[in-house]
Amino acid sequence: MPKKKCCQDKPRCKRCPLRALAEGTLPPGYTVKKRRLVKLDKAEKVLAKSTRKAA
Repeated sequence: MPKKKCCQDKPRCKRCPLRALAEGTLPPGYTVKKRRLVKLDKAEKVLAKSTRKAA
């Protein structure tokens, strides 16, 4: 299972969600939004929350 948030290290660590997304090894039902691991059904809420903070 990947970590919940990307630590932005270079090179990417073994459990990085961005690396898992690129390799295609994310668990089913998960995606990465704003460097965070989120469930597909909650992805829109995460994006709405992050854009609200920026405004």
